[in-house]
Amino acid sequence: MTKPLPVKGSKKLLNAWAFYDWANSVYNLVISSAIFPIFYGALTLLKDDEGNVVSDTVRFLGIDFNNDTLISYVTAAAFLVVSFLSPFLSGIADYVGNKKMFMKFFCYLGAVSCIGLYWFNMEYLWFGLLCYFLALIGFWSSLVFYNSYLPDIAFPEQQDAISAKGYSYGYVGSVLLLIICLVMILKFDMFGFEDEGTPTRLSFILTGLWWIGFSQYTYYHLPKGNKQENFGKDVLFNGFKELKLIWGKIKANVPLKRYLRAFFVYSMAVQTIMLIATYFGIEELDWGTTDSTTGLIVSILLIQIVAILGAYITSKCSQRFGNINTLIVLNIIWIAICIFAYTITTPMEFYCTASAVGLVMGGIQSLSRSTYSKLIPEGALDTASYFSFYDVSEKIGIVIGMLSYGYIAQVTGSIRYSIIFLTLFFVVGMLLLTRVNKKP
Repeated sequence: MTKPLPVKGSKKLLNAWAFYDWANSVYNLVISSAIFPIFYGALTLLKDDEGNVVSDTVRFLGIDFNNDTLISYVTAAAFLVVSFLSPFLSGIADYVGNKKMFMKFFCYLGAVSCIGLYWFNMEYLWFGLLCYFLALIGFWSSLVFYNSYLPDIAFPEQQDAISAKGYSYGYVGSVLLLIICLVMILKFDMFGFEDEGTPTRLSFILTGLWWIGFSQYTYYHLPKGNKQENFGKDVLFNGFKELKLIWGKIKANVPLKRYLRAFFVYSMAVQTIMLIATYFGIEELDWGTTDSTTGLIVSILLIQIVAILGAYITSKCSQRFGNINTLIVLNIIWIAICIFAYTITTPMEFYCTASAVGLVMGGIQSLSRSTYSKLIPEGALDTASYFSFYDVSEKIGIVIGMLSYGYIAQVTGSIRYSIIFLTLFFVVGMLLLTRVNKKP
């Protein structure tokens, strides 16, 4: 029996697409933001008997690195690979009409690499960093193809709401798994573990299994793609031609080109802050008698929960004030958050900052995605190629952001100066947004 083709705009198709956020966002929370950064910090920081940091130097490939600098360089390298790989693969995916196959491949690569983090240790540091590197490539590359489905499955008037719904699903799902992992870690003796080390590592396995398992619902309902060409010997050449064609269309579309420039700049700061927030909390705050691990987890959960509200509010504001005007206001709020973050020293100030970040984080991500989708010519078949340029803008931006962060942290010895530097990107991004047609 042949499965009926999904109907564009149907509730079942929209929900199935949004549900991939539920599946994959556990990587973003457990690996990028919460448990892995704390695990990595505990593994790479040398402390005395009183808990004071004695050394934050890690030796890798015969070179001594600051531990934050090392992970930021590995992160930047992975994003650089994604930036070069995704446009080329997107062109091929559009040409052969099977972008779901590519989405699945990177999903499974990322999930299996998360499972591999179970064996991360200082003796085989190269293996742990390789798994981290491949998990990051898998996550962000699968998102290129996932995001490109948005104009295929939703009409323009549906895209802001369903994009926000996807992020909301992701925040709820990731918080649920994080709570499960935290219960295992904090109550390790109840589960028969000797210490929190094993359940922490098991969290990485659970992340990979969650990602693979829940993504199957999305894959069942999503169409293969748009075009139906043969996967022949000239597919690589034709994939490049597809990419070149879309680049020409983007350059001719003035609002889309201007928006892509603005997104490139402000997304650079948004994604970098999200990646370094936990490291900032570990190294820059005076936690006093408060357990820093518990405090960081609380702040991360706070960000995720508030982000659900932020995505919803932003979607409503865009309906009333327009996407571009709403994005300009969000950039202004981010500027204020960065300036305040430079001054914070106490856990309570960190929690307040986390709440503010959550409110604008969900909104700016979901609205950025749907705004770009609306600017793509309606009925376009090359959506994966279009979104690959969106993805490249984001990833090259992250590479620049992470390298800037790592360099400034290395030179000054403080992440605070990196936060102030990132404020400039929001200022420039806001100014560039004012040049975009405010119609979307």
